[in-house]
Amino acid sequence: MVLNDGERLALDQVAPQPFRSNCRRCPRLADHLDSVRLEMPEYHCAPVATWGARRARVLIVGLAPGLHGANRTGRPFTGDASGRLLFSVLAATGFARQTGTSIRLRGCRITNAVRCLPPQNRPTGTELSRCRTYLAHDLDTLWSRAVRANRCVVALGAMAYASVSRLLDVQQPFEHGASIDVVDRLRLIASFHPSRLNVNTGRITRAMLTTIFREVRDYVDDSPHADGASVGG
Repeated sequence: MVLNDGERLALDQVAPQPFRSNCRRCPRLADHLDSVRLEMPEYHCAPVATWGARRARVLIVGLAPGLHGANRTGRPFTGDASGRLLFSVLAATGFARQTGTSIRLRGCRITNAVRCLPPQNRPTGTELSRCRTYLAHDLDTLWSRAVRANRCVVALGAMAYASVSRLLDVQQPFEHGASIDVVDRLRLIASFHPSRLNVNTGRITRAMLTTIFREVRDYVDDSPHADGASVGG
C-alpha cells in the first residue's frame, strides 16, 4: 500500500488521542502510582509522556516505565540499566548525544506502549488497549508530517511489538530483527528489549542492539527527499 504524504495511516480503528499527563483510565495503574508516590514522593509517579522532537522520523517503543527509571525521572528509559544500554547504542549510531549524564535525542522519539508504571512490570491486556490511543497518536504524528522520507518504528520487546503491530495491522509474529515494510516509507523493526534480565541471560547483547539501530540509520538515511535536520538534529 502506498500513502501520499499527509494521508493518515489505518490504525486498526483506534482514534489517536493526544497524551494526557493526568490520565487515570486504568484504575489499577492509577492506584499503584498513588501508592508508590506515598513511598517515594520525590519520584515522577505519573503517566510518562513521549520524549523527543515531533519532527523526528524514528519512533522507539518500549513496554512501560520502570520503577526506578522513567517512573522516577519522567522520561522513557532514563535512569535504569536498560536505558543506559539503549542510549549508549543510540549515541553510537547517531540518534543521541551524551555528555556525562545529559542525553539529547537526535532524530528519534521514545515512548512506551503503557505510560504508567505497572505492578511487577506487567500491564494487563486491558491496560495496553486503553493506552493504545496515545500510541496511535505517536504513530499518526510520525507519519502525517509532510515529508517525503523514510520513517521507522522500533518495537523493543514482544509486548510492545504486539501493541504496535496491532495498530499497523501487521500479522507477522514477533522475531528479533524482523523488518516489515508497513506502507511505502514506513518500516517496523522488532528487537528484544534491552532489559537487565535479557542482557544477563544473553538474549540480547550490545552488538545485537547496535545492529538493529544501524539498520534503522541506513533506512532513514536512504531517502532521496530526506530532511537532514530531521534525522540528525
